[in-house]
Amino acid sequence: MNVLRSLIDGIKALLHRGQRNGELDEELRGYIEAAAEEKVRRGMSYRDAISAARAEVGNVETVKHKVWATGWESAAESLWRDIAYTIRRLIRSPGLVFAVVVSIGLGIAANATIFSIVSKFVLSPAPVGDPKTLTTIYMVHDGDQCCNNLSYPIFEDIREQAKSFTGVSAYFELVSASISGGSDPERVWGQAATANYFDVAQLNMPLGRGFTSTEEKAPVIVLGYRLWQRRFGGDPTIAGKTISFSGHVYTVTGVAPKGFRGLDQILDPQFWVPLGKLPELMANSPKPESRDSHWLRAGARLKPDVTEAQAIAELHIVAQRFAQTHSATDKGIDFHLEPAGSLPPRDGKAIKLFLAALSVVVLLVLCIACANVANLLLARGAQRQREMAIRLAMGGTRAQLLRQMLFESVVLAIGGGVAGVLLSLWATYALSSFRLPVPIPVDLGVSVDWRVLLYTFVLSITAGIVCGFIPAWRGSRPLMPNALKGEDALARPGHRWTLRNVLVVAQITLSLVLLCAAGLFFRSLQSAAKIETGFRSRGLVMLSIDPQVHGYTPIRIVQLLNAIRSRVLALPGVSIAATTDGLPLSGGNRSDGLAAVGEPKPIGENMVELYMASSGYFETLGIPRVAGRDFGDENPTAPKVAIVNEELVRRFYQGKNPIGKTIRDGEVHYEIIGVVKDTKSRTIGEEQRPVLYRSINQSIAGDPPFAGYSIMARFDGDSSTLVAAMRREIQALDPTLAIFNMQTMEEHLRDALFLPRFVSTLFGIFGTVGVLLASVGLYGVMNYAVSRRTQEIGIRMALGAERGAVQRLIVRDGMRLAILSVVLGVPAALALAKLSTSILYGTRPYDLVTFLTVPLLLLAVALLACWIPSRRASRVDPIQALRMDG
Repeated sequence: MNVLRSLIDGIKALLHRGQRNGELDEELRGYIEAAAEEKVRRGMSYRDAISAARAEVGNVETVKHKVWATGWESAAESLWRDIAYTIRRLIRSPGLVFAVVVSIGLGIAANATIFSIVSKFVLSPAPVGDPKTLTTIYMVHDGDQCCNNLSYPIFEDIREQAKSFTGVSAYFELVSASISGGSDPERVWGQAATANYFDVAQLNMPLGRGFTSTEEKAPVIVLGYRLWQRRFGGDPTIAGKTISFSGHVYTVTGVAPKGFRGLDQILDPQFWVPLGKLPELMANSPKPESRDSHWLRAGARLKPDVTEAQAIAELHIVAQRFAQTHSATDKGIDFHLEPAGSLPPRDGKAIKLFLAALSVVVLLVLCIACANVANLLLARGAQRQREMAIRLAMGGTRAQLLRQMLFESVVLAIGGGVAGVLLSLWATYALSSFRLPVPIPVDLGVSVDWRVLLYTFVLSITAGIVCGFIPAWRGSRPLMPNALKGEDALARPGHRWTLRNVLVVAQITLSLVLLCAAGLFFRSLQSAAKIETGFRSRGLVMLSIDPQVHGYTPIRIVQLLNAIRSRVLALPGVSIAATTDGLPLSGGNRSDGLAAVGEPKPIGENMVELYMASSGYFETLGIPRVAGRDFGDENPTAPKVAIVNEELVRRFYQGKNPIGKTIRDGEVHYEIIGVVKDTKSRTIGEEQRPVLYRSINQSIAGDPPFAGYSIMARFDGDSSTLVAAMRREIQALDPTLAIFNMQTMEEHLRDALFLPRFVSTLFGIFGTVGVLLASVGLYGVMNYAVSRRTQEIGIRMALGAERGAVQRLIVRDGMRLAILSVVLGVPAALALAKLSTSILYGTRPYDLVTFLTVPLLLLAVALLACWIPSRRASRVDPIQALRMDG
């Protein structure tokens, strides 16, 4: 209560300063009158008593000041005076304000943007009720890397036996489906979940409800908020209505809350259906009765009186019980808990490491900006030496000067922080609207939330202190004789290595490191674009469909794909067409361990990439056939045939002719009918993988693909015209089919190079910003040096120095700093390059072109930054310079 009363009294005093002074005057007069009366009673005359009482009190204004200083409002008033004084001074220096705000703003914007990603994927809890008590259960096997999903029987047993949870739900991470009606059919991705999924998540549904316990296998659906808005126009009466969903009729029970993307922060499901409906939407869906088929992810809600450690201890006991009752499948298992919404442990470490690396890079950019600002403030402080000396001579303290100058730098940094936040709002919007070139939906919906704002504020204050402390310390301790004459001791001859020079060296060094990294990644991108893929990308168009989400049986899918291929072949300009379950350089298809029947063990690993292909596949892609024949119209029930690449022949047959031989995938046997040249399979920079191509007619029934089928056509003409014609032919066969991934193979290759392009662009932007800031800093130092050495330059020219000699003098001083920066920066860049070896394509970390070009480019920029001030120096009028007050 005392603190609150003090706060209220202080606010009143600040708002009514005159009234407070009047009250103090009245109180002091009352005290003097009382003291005088006491003295009169002791025998003094009234006049003498008044004089004595006033003498005891002392100077009234001094007393009032002491009373005012005892409250917190005095410090607040002093702070406000500092703010007002700082703003008045900065208004008179718009150039400085602009330079500092832009410099700090660029650095803060980069940091805020990257931290917004960290906030979403690392720091933010799942958007559920009471996120602290919601966990994800993972399973760990002996010798396995953490972590694995659960089988359905294990999930059921945990739900029944674990008493630490109020509820345990499960969901299948991604299933595709098709929505039609109202507009063009559309493929969407969602999740299949147990009936208690929304109850365990404790979601407040904006519309309708989740699932009930009786709807485990019912045709009901919960729409994601964005799908509801985009596809159904935010219809407020959607709950209870039916929709056409993958050829079936589903009833909408509700809409998920805005921002809810499930319990996985990185995926972007757009609907939820009961787990029992998964077989209807997914051909060859996981078998729920299998105990060793781990396909479910489980979410569990802790009881209010149970800690995470206690729950883990109980799950450990449950795992031991499973090992005894189900020793064939559960021996050696254990369970692991993670907060719901956190990154999956298996991939989370790599993502966090990548984000940490990006955070370090953007902090380097901010360091460059801080060095630039510190240089500007040092120059400003040197210009104010005379002012500071006068203020000290008039009774001011160094602490007051230090506080004033430090406060000025913090105010400037906060202005830069505001500018940085505004820039990061644009950057995060652009990032959120970007879609990664991957076949599954990924949520990049980052935003500037309260964590980002708090981080930005702290970073701005820190940057202001870092930038301003040394300039403020120097400015508050002027050398009085020199300062009163307006001299800067650090700019005099003999002081070559000033603090400003050190800061410029640091800026250029860090910029060189960033530019070398950008150069390496750019060279890597160039090398990746030149890597031989093994197929011809020019003149190739493709699109994809997923008939199985429309309820097509394997036989109907075969018939549909053959009919589409026939229709596409008949289109004008099409020379050849084919169908497949996966495109090369799409991240990889399914792989499995194979064995060559009657042959020794393969050389190296036996893992083989598995593709489905129709007749004409290799001709369409331009992959040369080495031996054997192409696929025909194989009967789905006939003995299975396959075509292999040369790498598989080398590994499994030691280079011998494999035609007619048998290779086995589990219980499935394939007769090899052909051999083709090697192609890149998963990524552009990978080591060559063995590949087995299976007849698509014979493989659909036993191994349906995850992401649908692609139809490719080689053409001579306009790609957009052909895509439209292919779309019309497909819709003529089935107007309900959703068509997606319509692009040329060249566009597909560009997407395959997304990662190296993204990294090289990112480092290029940061490196360019760093170089611009460093060159501005070098220019500022050299320009200031010229202004402080004007008299010296005038004397040199008066004694006969040529203009060219003066220019060389200034350029030499500046280039000395740049050369030292290169000497320091190249080893640092080489060390960073060594750490980046694993993500460089066809480029050595010690790439000679990069490590020659970048330093030369940086020296050229530095030369320009020095040359401009040197021209100014060469134009100094000796007479005017000699008249200057030294």
